Amino acid sequence: MTGQERETVGRVEHVEVRRVAAESRNIRTPQSEEASKGLVQMFGLDPRAAVLVTLVDLMIFGADVFSVGTFVVMGVVIATILGTIVYKIQRLWFGDDHDSALIKALIVGMLTAIPVPLTPLLAVPCGIVGAVQMLRHR
Repeated sequence: MTGQERETVGRVEHVEVRRVAAESRNIRTPQSEEASKGLVQMFGLDPRAAVLVTLVDLMIFGADVFSVGTFVVMGVVIATILGTIVYKIQRLWFGDDHDSALIKALIVGMLTAIPVPLTPLLAVPCGIVGAVQMLRHR
């Protein structure tokens, strides 16, 4: 083997080692991650998000009642915007990962879009769980 061939093989082996090392750091085991997060992180909703969701849902429900259903489309649009806001709150303030924050935001948005005040039934207990977690970390 010539010197140039050895140098090329050495570079390839070096790149391969770096790739394997990078992949080993990104190995995810969903079961162990969920177990380490615990019940609080899995079901917790930031208290500020819970209050926002409850107030917005009650306002949308009130508008639907008084308008006899003509504002349903507006409620769906507002629920979509609210889901986006909850996603950002969960990511930035509560520390959720992408998937967890997205699932919580989709659930909140879906429940808010339904023209019945169901969201407070979920948001208030989840907000309490989130508040407990925030107090533990202080």
